[in-house]
Amino acid sequence: MRFRNQKMRQLFTLPKGMKPGGLGDSLGKLAVVHPDLIDDPQPFEILDCYDQSLRDSGQMLLQSGGQLYLIRSDGVLTQTAERAGDFPADLAEGPVKAVLRGVLSPLRCLLSVGAGTLRRVPVALMDDERKTQVRAELWVLKPKGKGKSVTLATVQGLRGYDKARAALIAHLEGLGAQPGLPSDLVLERMYPTLARYVAKPDVAMTGEELAFQAANDIIAAYLQVARQNEAGVIADLDTEFLHDYRVALRKIRSVVSLFKGVYDTDQTARLKTTFSDLMAPTGRLRDLDVYLLDRQVYFDLVPDTLHDGLAVMFDLFDRERGQQLAALTDHFQSDAYAAQMADLQTLFATPETLAPGENAALHAHDYACALIWKRYRKVCKIAAGIDDQTEDEEVHELRIHCKKLRYLIEFFAPLFPRKEVKAVIKPLKKLQDNLGLFNDYSVQQQSLGAFLADHASKGRAKDLAIASSIGALIAVLHQRQLDERARVVASFAAFDSADTQARFRTLFHSTAPQKGATA
Repeated sequence: MRFRNQKMRQLFTLPKGMKPGGLGDSLGKLAVVHPDLIDDPQPFEILDCYDQSLRDSGQMLLQSGGQLYLIRSDGVLTQTAERAGDFPADLAEGPVKAVLRGVLSPLRCLLSVGAGTLRRVPVALMDDERKTQVRAELWVLKPKGKGKSVTLATVQGLRGYDKARAALIAHLEGLGAQPGLPSDLVLERMYPTLARYVAKPDVAMTGEELAFQAANDIIAAYLQVARQNEAGVIADLDTEFLHDYRVALRKIRSVVSLFKGVYDTDQTARLKTTFSDLMAPTGRLRDLDVYLLDRQVYFDLVPDTLHDGLAVMFDLFDRERGQQLAALTDHFQSDAYAAQMADLQTLFATPETLAPGENAALHAHDYACALIWKRYRKVCKIAAGIDDQTEDEEVHELRIHCKKLRYLIEFFAPLFPRKEVKAVIKPLKKLQDNLGLFNDYSVQQQSLGAFLADHASKGRAKDLAIASSIGALIAVLHQRQLDERARVVASFAAFDSADTQARFRTLFHSTAPQKGATA
């Protein structure tokens, strides 16, 4: 991607310990000249989202001196650092924002993941007539803390001097410079203690593990994910912290309920109660987050003349959200909660006190095949009966079974070929997306109806405005729900293709179901 007035330059990462003077004084007949103007060291911050999606994309966003610099393998883009807030949408329009729009989640805020000082050292290769044939610039990033400095180099060729540019690039590579930006390596060198956050951890499995061990390892991994999100919920940085916290607990509950016979009956009941109780204080806050995130969507669905009632409703949601966040913060910061979570982490890290069930000693691979195949057959059976006349409850049941099927596949994904797993998840995800929208429209209608009953029954002008707005909104959502039902049927047809059927059979039905390993 190219931007007007932004000349892209080839980027190199210099070898560890190499200083700006390491380029030497000359390159063939060309002199390596460092102009007298060298920037003083300037403070910088490296920005990324909590999930480090920029790092994963091989890019690095640096803020220094009132500018944003997006460092990429093909050079550096820059624009003003002025912004209205900390979300990608809050950035000023410019080439950096344009690229970030396709990389960062709009729901994730930008955070400082590291700081230090930056020196920018211009370099020119000149002939004996003092004519510049190649320009380069060295970026010396010195981190705060105990990390190592990193030096990057950008090379800009000038028209008519391709040989000189090629000679400089060959010289840099001869010194050990790496083309591009290995952002993971760079950040590890600068900030060796920077923790990685992975919302969907791959739990290592070989297939030789017993089902009991696999369940404990998965639960331990997702307990860690939940705990990593607590501070972000308390700080109210963005709504994805609470979302990821809830998803982690939901997956733990799925392990407990779906891994039939791995724990004995009493142990299973206790674990279900424990994790349901942990989830309970978060539900209303998440509901409010979803409503408030979709505020503009709701306003766009009804005429301007009906906006007054929606404005009242969202003001009430804002107020209630503050109360719910305060209550959840108190809960997360309580000694009882900290002790409970610490005890759970210890329990699944050293699970000797957990009571195994009749399927605990089954091999994980065979157990996984039995669970997944059984759930897949159940999904197909329910989905085959969905049509325009099917009751909403059956469509919701299909959504629940699809979610359980996907969780099982993702839990046991390390036991199967990655490419094949992706191939079966892709059409399943499409079906889930449609079912999720269908469910959202249904839940929203019910919730808005309940809100209407609670807040618009006293005959005041404000109440009448609420009733008119919400009544119109419910009608629109009902029509969207009907439209989505038709898409569910089409998505299932894609999911139930001969190719997908063959993949499921090959992956998960090659091993006969073990006794007791039923969904």
